[in-house]
Amino acid sequence: MTTQTSTPAPAGKTGFQLPKWAGSFGFQIIAALIVGLGLGLLAKYTGSTKANPNALGTALQTIGSSYVSLLQTAVVPLIFTAVVSSISNLRAVSDAARLAWNTLLWFAITSLIAVLIGIGLGVLLQPGAGTGISQEAKYAGKSGDWWAFLTGLFPKNFLGLGASTTVTDGVATTAVSFNVLQILVIAIAVGIAALKVGKAAEPFLALNASALAVIQKVLWWIIRIAPLGTVGLIGNAVAVYGWDTIGSLGKFTVAIYIGLALVLFVVYPALVRSHGLSVRQYFSGVWPAVQLAFVSRSSIGTLPLTQRVTERNLGVPRAYASFAVPLGATTKMDGCAAIYPAVAAIFVAQFFGIQLDFTQYLLIALVSVLGSAATAGTTGAVVMLTLTLSTLGLPLAGVGLVLAIDPILDMGRTAVNVAGQALIPAIVAKRQGILDEALYNAPRNGDPFSDDVDTSAVDPSAAAAPASGRDERELADAKA
Repeated sequence: MTTQTSTPAPAGKTGFQLPKWAGSFGFQIIAALIVGLGLGLLAKYTGSTKANPNALGTALQTIGSSYVSLLQTAVVPLIFTAVVSSISNLRAVSDAARLAWNTLLWFAITSLIAVLIGIGLGVLLQPGAGTGISQEAKYAGKSGDWWAFLTGLFPKNFLGLGASTTVTDGVATTAVSFNVLQILVIAIAVGIAALKVGKAAEPFLALNASALAVIQKVLWWIIRIAPLGTVGLIGNAVAVYGWDTIGSLGKFTVAIYIGLALVLFVVYPALVRSHGLSVRQYFSGVWPAVQLAFVSRSSIGTLPLTQRVTERNLGVPRAYASFAVPLGATTKMDGCAAIYPAVAAIFVAQFFGIQLDFTQYLLIALVSVLGSAATAGTTGAVVMLTLTLSTLGLPLAGVGLVLAIDPILDMGRTAVNVAGQALIPAIVAKRQGILDEALYNAPRNGDPFSDDVDTSAVDPSAAAAPASGRDERELADAKA
């Protein structure tokens, strides 16, 4: 009698399994883009409109807006705890001031390059000539204001929060908002104060580090459902705006996207290569954040993922990245504050038949390099455009001409913003000799959170140890 024996399948390997590439974050986002596009077209051609969405349109809008709200909810505690932690960790570095100065310098350099590209495209392509649009567009929204930037630096309360109430049909609705620049100022002040206090601040810094570890775990959960949010965001954009809204503004749209493509695929790779780094590794490292930025249209909402890929994929020390990336999310916007206002200002001037001189072109460059901080915590590109137009003395009514396609443009603008916000810390870290090049050149698996570990089974007091320990090792190596 012969007895047959079978080798049991390895644990966790039974049944049907998806290919390894199908489980990567990047593939999931791309698949979600395709599904969202299909559902958006279905909603649009079944009668869904912005004013009267059908059931599918309402579902897509709800999913997309709910996901962005989840991302934004975690922004305030993330920025505060991350910046305080980064400042406390920077005490181990003797040249922290030089790091900050170099970061701001490279922000300005790349913004200047981007705005020069925008000016060149505006002059070459003439996007405002022969559009065939009437001059009846009006703009009554918020305008950019240098004084608003300066006064906006001073927090009205400890959390940098604000509230506004609107009354519609006798029903009062209160919305709470936050000013990212004010939160950044508060966090920097608290971090510096903790350093000055010294030993007495150690319990506070330990609590802050523990809170940061908890917040990052929550963000991991939120970002893991990004493909679902992508379906809603892209589907709603297609259902509400469609691609036919480009229409008579086709030249303007093409000019913007050419400029964005030149910055993302020519300027940034040139900077990466000039610093002796791999262009392929840069794109594979930053791509998860770029994808999320494209669909969410929010640099602030993408901030958690931008910071994570900057640390885990590009090898920037956490102590520096947690300072540079939040700062970049408020002031480093090559898409919204450089390419877009340059091309749009020239478009408005051409549309209204106004001839710009050399001095005005210089003003466009100056406003773009220095003015991006003036839009922090407000409405981004639209405010930046009004700031540029008002500085040049051009009609603000021109803003109304481009608002119809702003959501389509904003996807590309935000993607470029985020790519730059991760690039500059990597470049500065490389120049200062603190970049972890082994981590930068490590193989990618498509999941920026793959090295997260479950801390539920370990001592809670050690929850924040991996982050702070890694920082201390990196900074000690850099100092040595």
